[in-house]
Amino acid sequence: MKLTRRKMLGLTAVAAGTLAGCAPVARRLAADLPSDVSLPTGDVEPTLRLVNRVSFGPTPGELARVKAMGRDAYLEEQLNPEGDEPISLLLQLQRLDAYRMDAAEMEELPEELILSQLQQGTLLRAAYSPHQLRERMVEFWSDHFNIYGRKGSAAFRKGTDDTEVIRKNALGNFHDLLAASAHSPAMLAYLDNQVNVKGVANENYARELMELHTLGVHGGYTQHDVQQVARCFTGWGIENRFLHAKGKFVFDPEKHDDGPKEVLGHSIGAGGGEADGDLVLKILANHPNTAKFVCAKLCRRFLGHTDDATVAKMADVFLANRGEIKPVLKFIFSEENLSKSQPSQKRPFDFVVSALRATGAQSDCGKPLQEHLEKMGQAVYQWPMPDGYPVKPEAWTGTLLARWNFVAALSKGEIKGTVVDLPKIEKRSQEFAQAILGKADVRHIETASQKPDLASVATACLASPDFQWR
Repeated sequence: MKLTRRKMLGLTAVAAGTLAGCAPVARRLAADLPSDVSLPTGDVEPTLRLVNRVSFGPTPGELARVKAMGRDAYLEEQLNPEGDEPISLLLQLQRLDAYRMDAAEMEELPEELILSQLQQGTLLRAAYSPHQLRERMVEFWSDHFNIYGRKGSAAFRKGTDDTEVIRKNALGNFHDLLAASAHSPAMLAYLDNQVNVKGVANENYARELMELHTLGVHGGYTQHDVQQVARCFTGWGIENRFLHAKGKFVFDPEKHDDGPKEVLGHSIGAGGGEADGDLVLKILANHPNTAKFVCAKLCRRFLGHTDDATVAKMADVFLANRGEIKPVLKFIFSEENLSKSQPSQKRPFDFVVSALRATGAQSDCGKPLQEHLEKMGQAVYQWPMPDGYPVKPEAWTGTLLARWNFVAALSKGEIKGTVVDLPKIEKRSQEFAQAILGKADVRHIETASQKPDLASVATACLASPDFQWR
């Protein structure tokens, strides 16, 4: 049964600290469940701040593990992931047609099925992969190079794009990622470049390439640059010829404008063919404004602000390392930057995944769980605009009731395919409370006279303002 706002406000909140202490007697905060998700006050315990920024949040035992190994070793582990995913995760992923089948074969399947499988695979990896920084960067780049899964055949192509473009390059080099995206049939179709031919150049991909993928809207390009870049990408399309591997990237010289061009002051001679587009990608990837634009987005996502001085230093690291992402992330997660960072509100996807991780939930991430995420407004790969789901907190202020309904259903075992072991949460109550509240010591919270229902305790913990932010 769903909780209404009135019913939730009528309950006594046993907030995160409720579970503090190892005694069987639960503890609670003397306050009602929050009526908003405003930023709570007080400092966050440093290890939790680090784990929250690097990952989607701690799992049972994660904070103790990170403290034991040290922040530097933890960052090294996350920046350089080794080994495959856990076998349990691989087995679930291997059952999904969206990642196994060719796009042309999948088109015989229902679009809704494939979109659900894409969402399932993304949730499974985010919740259960030990390579958490890679998963957070996959989320970041999936927004940056957003593809709307309901346009044309995008749903059938996105699985390959996710694997070969985003995941393959998530912690790699920005130019390589940009080039992979430019050759992705999913991206080319989404931004209409398959109809970009000489004589009638389509500017859609060229414009978004500069505005959203590289320079930024104030990055110094002109309408003339858009037109010239569009000419450079004429003939970049998707194979559809008889007896050819349909659905793959193809360059058609007959459709390419092979005349001379000029992009951002760079002359591109006649007769370059496919290399015209490759040269544009190099120019854009190495442009100082691209470094500033990308680093500002990374700064906002991981540090909660876009301070000019921090972004400028980060851009210098980006340029000095020729677009390598790892040095930039290492700079972001320095003790100095994290200590000065600002809280960042969890978007619905982030909130759902962090709740699964905090509770140690076992989930197949199937349709019942996805429906909660959809009600919060962030169904994976279903943002229709090319700019990706919004980051600013005000975009998600209307999700509060849906969040409460989700954590209530999660705690009570009402989401089919998802199980939370509440007795285990009670046994590790101190750790759970710290992971939610973020305080080093939560033992000061007043003991309740009666032991509350564990499902209500878990609900209140996950609904608390503290858990809405990282």
